[in-house]
Amino acid sequence: MKLNPDQMSELIIAATEVRQWSYSPYSHYAVGAAVLTTSGKIYDGVNIENAAYPTSICAERVALYKAVSEGERGFEAIAIVTENAGSPCGSCRQVMAEFGLGTIVLLADLNGQIRLQTTVADLLPHAFTPQDLPHH
Repeated sequence: MKLNPDQMSELIIAATEVRQWSYSPYSHYAVGAAVLTTSGKIYDGVNIENAAYPTSICAERVALYKAVSEGERGFEAIAIVTENAGSPCGSCRQVMAEFGLGTIVLLADLNGQIRLQTTVADLLPHAFTPQDLPHH
């Protein structure tokens, strides 16, 4: 799929707006994410930190898990907004790969400027996917 400029803008705005709800008292690095499903719905998420650091969760996974918990399984694109257009961590890349290597990834800064447009496949080459598991 190719995103049109309106779709890109809508995703970036959604990710930017939801960023206000980030719970990031330790890193002070607020992240907002918005995912566009193949059904046309948008789900958003923020990073949620915890004093026990390993139990924190990234915005990308929150948005994807919200969508999956509502029955979605196909994703067209995800926009991730941070102050410096930071890239998703390895765990988020793996979760995105689970649902489609062709998913478009937009990394944007607080001004809404897309700093990188790529795909999950390009972010995670040689990804381990469900096709790598033996089928019984």
